[in-house]
Amino acid sequence: MKNSLFKYCLRLGDNSLILGHRLAEYCSNGPYLEEDISITNTSLDLIGQAEAILKYAAKVEGEGRTEDDLAYKRPEIEFYNVQLTEQPNGNFARITARQFFMDAFNFYLYSALKESTDNTISAIAAKSLKEVTYHLRRSSEWVIRLGDGTNESKIKMQEAINDFWRYTSEMFEMDEVDEELIAKGIAVDLKPIQDLWNKKVDEILAMATLIRPEDAYMATGSRKGYHTEYLGYILAEMQYLPRAYPTAKW
Repeated sequence: MKNSLFKYCLRLGDNSLILGHRLAEYCSNGPYLEEDISITNTSLDLIGQAEAILKYAAKVEGEGRTEDDLAYKRPEIEFYNVQLTEQPNGNFARITARQFFMDAFNFYLYSALKESTDNTISAIAAKSLKEVTYHLRRSSEWVIRLGDGTNESKIKMQEAINDFWRYTSEMFEMDEVDEELIAKGIAVDLKPIQDLWNKKVDEILAMATLIRPEDAYMATGSRKGYHTEYLGYILAEMQYLPRAYPTAKW
């Protein structure tokens, strides 16, 4: 059970860490100052969530590693974030689409995890939910604003939705780790969460006058540590200093 809980925490933490890093890359590129600050604050929220979850993961593992070790000293194959989080930023529509898909997922996931029998996971979920609720409201409003805006913004928003759609089903995949922890009331069944996610996505896309893409090829593999080529570049940048100067004190 310990190994399953450890891996489950890594999945949660890695999603927040990698998405937070991606948003941090966009700092100073927002469409205007207030939105630029909002993007940066969202990044900080996600990295804070990652820190809390990875700290607990290190405790569960019991091998003397810290949350920093898990963030900065694991190889690519030992990361379990969904591939959506590692996709490049591109234009603001892409930032918005990727964030909306993940915000909706995180909102329903943390809403359910508040009831986890694991007190630490429950507490982290309750705290994170306050932040994620704002994230979802903000990204939903931007999808609607861009989709139902100018002809150019509509085209770019639809293109972003289409491009990222192939990565969305991976969020709801489950394996033996989930099954073991669900049986103990620690993890949550992702099927009801997928139903809620689909309902929210359909609602927002309809308000944005955007078309929901058809399921075709859908990415998979992150549960086993498989990723797109983009994660390696993220880790090369994110992990450079801790790996180059492993004994440095900041």
